[in-house]
Amino acid sequence: MAGPVLTHLGETKLELGPAEDVAGHPWRRGKADGIVWLALDCEDTGTNTISRDVIERLEEEIAKLEQETPKAVVIRSAKQGGFAAGADIEGFEDMSDAGAADLLRQGHKVLDRFEKLNCPTVAVVHGAALGAGFEIALACEYRIAVDGASFAFPEVNLGLHPGLGGTYRLTDLIDPFEAMTLMLTGKTAHTKKAKSLGIADVVTEERHVRAAIDAVIAGKLERDGKSLKARAMGFDQARNLAARKMRSETEKKASQTHYPAPYALIDLWEEHGDDRDAMQTAEIESFARLLDTDTSRNLRRVFFLRQGLRDAAKGDDGIAHVHVIGAGSMGAEIAAWAAIRGKQVTLGDVKLEPLGEAIKAAAAVCKDKHLSGIETRDALDRLMPDPKGYGLSRADLIIEAVPEDPDLKASIYSDAKAQMKSDAILATNTSSLPLSDLKAHVGDAKRFAGLHFFNPVSKMQLVEVVRHDDTDDDVIDRLAAFCGAIDRLPARVTDYPGFLVNRALTPYLMEAMVLMDEDVDKEVIDKAAMDFGMPMGPVTLADQVGLDICLHVAESLRATLEKPMPEITGKLREKVEAGETGKKAGKGFYDWSDGTPHPETDTEVPKDVTDRLILPMLDACVECLRRDVARSADEVDGAMIFATGFAPFRGGPMHYAKTRGAQEIRERLEQLAERHGERFAPDAGWSEF
Repeated sequence: MAGPVLTHLGETKLELGPAEDVAGHPWRRGKADGIVWLALDCEDTGTNTISRDVIERLEEEIAKLEQETPKAVVIRSAKQGGFAAGADIEGFEDMSDAGAADLLRQGHKVLDRFEKLNCPTVAVVHGAALGAGFEIALACEYRIAVDGASFAFPEVNLGLHPGLGGTYRLTDLIDPFEAMTLMLTGKTAHTKKAKSLGIADVVTEERHVRAAIDAVIAGKLERDGKSLKARAMGFDQARNLAARKMRSETEKKASQTHYPAPYALIDLWEEHGDDRDAMQTAEIESFARLLDTDTSRNLRRVFFLRQGLRDAAKGDDGIAHVHVIGAGSMGAEIAAWAAIRGKQVTLGDVKLEPLGEAIKAAAAVCKDKHLSGIETRDALDRLMPDPKGYGLSRADLIIEAVPEDPDLKASIYSDAKAQMKSDAILATNTSSLPLSDLKAHVGDAKRFAGLHFFNPVSKMQLVEVVRHDDTDDDVIDRLAAFCGAIDRLPARVTDYPGFLVNRALTPYLMEAMVLMDEDVDKEVIDKAAMDFGMPMGPVTLADQVGLDICLHVAESLRATLEKPMPEITGKLREKVEAGETGKKAGKGFYDWSDGTPHPETDTEVPKDVTDRLILPMLDACVECLRRDVARSADEVDGAMIFATGFAPFRGGPMHYAKTRGAQEIRERLEQLAERHGERFAPDAGWSEF
């Protein structure tokens, strides 16, 4: 009989027992010492997804196990990257067409049969177990987490809730309130939290997986019983009270009109949380209904927009060493993130103090991203403060991230060109200055481009990769691949005032200032945007970005665009002159001394306010498409969603425009132009949209 086989995948050795590869089959199967191993290994992909085929083939394996019950069954992934990334999203459309409820019932029957096997079942999880992958792990009696494992139900981000038994298995396994919080927010339970919550029974290192399995099978594992709080949730009154609290918290983040899934999940648990069979039936029916909503369809569209941007990041960047010039907030974050993602980084600045602060900030990012002690040490080892700029001559990529001063940038470029390697790329993080002007000061314009990150870099996924007329295609390809290498989404755009994102966002912010000058309360303005679905209102956003930056970008766009921009108000200039620049100063249009403001108002939003804020954004996006600033409507939608948070449930600004109707929007803009001026005149591109 075959002994245990160590499968070597990169630097990781995964204990897969005797599981053997079977061509065309997603489950590798083997048996040794009475234990059956099932290793999920989906073909032609580096990541497992739970497709219809995976479930049907699992059912075949279960039938064999029912005929000849083993000592135990171990399920794990044969992929180095993790357990499973959740359901096959591409299959959701087929589910909807074929009858989602019936397909879900079939999947439930498979996991129910697995759960009822008359032997211990153990899921060994390394990396992420997401969505349906997590649900398979929950169908096991025990879960062993390899250090670094994580568990999450991100279905809420697709306008759904768990649909393969997760709603009742997780609420039955751990504190129901904690379970509901994970499902309602889509947040991740990393290894330590997963153990404390009771999701993971054991946490171990990969080399001890076999010993952990043996201990579990031998009955050496002790489990805590249900807490008093968990038992109390079996009573209707306690669940009703908890459900009211959940709805109240959810309403602060998302309206039921825009995001019905969290509310459907709360209803599901409140009504059936004491009856597993009833909750299972209700889960299937609820998931099938949600799958057919516009919100879910649009959020699934967002998922594929992300995939499209990721596809644009494929390839070899040829960049091992990055030198960042400027250790301010942006430069420090860029340097920290590149180091965390495995690049060797030198960070230059003429002052020592910001370099010290940058290292502290990098350590904070490591903590926020749940890096282990070793991972944090390695990341910080890759980040080298470089006050003398020695790293510049060795770097494959130089990123300039100094303030928006053309003369300062020109001086830096002049100094850099004498030191740079001949094949090095120079990129500027400018948000508003024309590359066509800056390129005059660089050594080789063909190897100069824009790499516009958004703040904070560690959280904002999008990066604009900006080309000017002389930029080599190879440089743009390598910069896009660099974005992929550091886990960011590149949007390839051409040199244009504000590029894409700031060109579209600035009219939105400046129109809010004009509305305030018209005595519309800032809370009402922000409410209008948030009711539309924006993550925060334009006044709050302007404060967060920095009113000085908003002013600079607005002045730059007004000076360079053909189309009129909203007037820059006296109030904005006064705030900047007084040093009240927003969040970073503790005060802007809002007071930030007690944290992020949450504007509330009962005042009804005037009829025109929402369109005055949103439609100029759409118009600017159409302008950028017409002028080939962006390559496609899908890329515009992805960029605006991942850079600005444009209402994801609407599928992006261009998708929203198509849904509402280009003709209607054009006519509405014409009406607004008659009332408020030529800044609302519809772009010529609407006629071709």
